[in-house]
Amino acid sequence: ARQGGQPFWGLHPVDIALGPGQALGVVGRNGSGKSTLLQLLAGTLTPTVGQVTHAGRIAGLLELGAGFNPDYTGRENAALNATSLGMSRRDFKDRFPQIAAFADIGEFIDQPVKNYSSGMYVRLGFSVAINVNPEILIVDEVLAVGDAEFQAKCLNKFRDFRKEGKTVIMVTHSMEAVRDMCDHAAWIEKGNLKTVGTAAETVAAYEASLPSS
Repeated sequence: ARQGGQPFWGLHPVDIALGPGQALGVVGRNGSGKSTLLQLLAGTLTPTVGQVTHAGRIAGLLELGAGFNPDYTGRENAALNATSLGMSRRDFKDRFPQIAAFADIGEFIDQPVKNYSSGMYVRLGFSVAINVNPEILIVDEVLAVGDAEFQAKCLNKFRDFRKEGKTVIMVTHSMEAVRDMCDHAAWIEKGNLKTVGTAAETVAAYEASLPSS
């Protein structure tokens, strides 16, 4: 450590357990540690203490365009992304029509992604993530980027996942989405787990803490 430096805990130890078919919404103010939690769950960060355990394939969309090469086409990036998530080349070839259909970006699928809008980025990334058939899906603020039609498609897909016994963990500032989609919610405040419980109770407690406009 540098002289005079102080340790900073982006997230203090938390204890959360989820089962198949459950959905957890993670709420809190900006900078509270929500995205750090998702990165720990996805394995892109290693916890300083404690451990994360899971059973089944995890697919995550944690950062807009993360891992995309701006000079590659959407098709090429989709193939690379799918491979990194454990999909074979043969499976990708079979599922690509579904990926392209859900992303719904038309001829831009064969254009370099550096020409994409933010919405097109997230459409493609989300479409790949859901089509690798994960048991656990982790998403960070996807609903804040897409248009209303795409948001509805995402929410419907979340519902399908839960019916299939899969687990969804999502960070969002949409309390309506948490109440609608999640049976559980965790409220994180300044790196600490403030509370975890039913979605309705947790959202109500969090909203009550916000300053009135």
